[in-house]
Amino acid sequence: MPMTAPDYTRYFTPGTSFSYENGRTGTLSPVEVGELALPTGRLVACDPFVSLGHGESEPFTVTVAPGRYPVQAAVATLVDPGEEPDPHPHTRIAAVRLVVRAAPVAAWEMALLPGQDLAELGEDEFFGYGVDAGAGCFHDASADDAFPGTDEDEGAVWAAMEGVGHGPEVFLAEGEDRHNLAGFTSGWGDGCYPTWIGRDADGEVACFVTDFLVAPPELVDPAA
Repeated sequence: MPMTAPDYTRYFTPGTSFSYENGRTGTLSPVEVGELALPTGRLVACDPFVSLGHGESEPFTVTVAPGRYPVQAAVATLVDPGEEPDPHPHTRIAAVRLVVRAAPVAAWEMALLPGQDLAELGEDEFFGYGVDAGAGCFHDASADDAFPGTDEDEGAVWAAMEGVGHGPEVFLAEGEDRHNLAGFTSGWGDGCYPTWIGRDADGEVACFVTDFLVAPPELVDPAA
């Protein structure tokens, strides 16, 4: 059967921890990215430095009401055995979520693009978006042309990312026509990453979560 989602609520609970077989440990903490404008309610997840402005990225088939929604990143702080405290610790973006409503998630489903069929997936396979420039983003489907110059190493997205400094590598870029974009580095870098939809007990969309596959789900321990 296709890949199944862990309980991503744990990833956004401060103090949740995990460990790797080599002894490296990770502690997860949520960081606010900012409010994303979704004037059409059609969410796109993609690598902004590769896909923006080319009409290549389609929105997910599940839509939400137009509005502005908070985006949060689950930041993993990684520590190797015997490592001394560092004022600039090793961090990776483990997952990012767009919060549609503040309701507990009762069930998870894979976010799909038009034409994708879960029946086509094999054991532990998933549909996801490709990353070739080490970053991902959320934006409204109508904002594809709102960030000129992104594929030429210039413009609002590049400026926002370069301004991050030593903090967690998340940013909010302001584009043309009041559009914006929530951006973030993609875990360990290039790859293919799934996005999930969390639904509440009434079946309503509570959130979208992109998993950058940093935290092994079977090794994630709930916060104490």
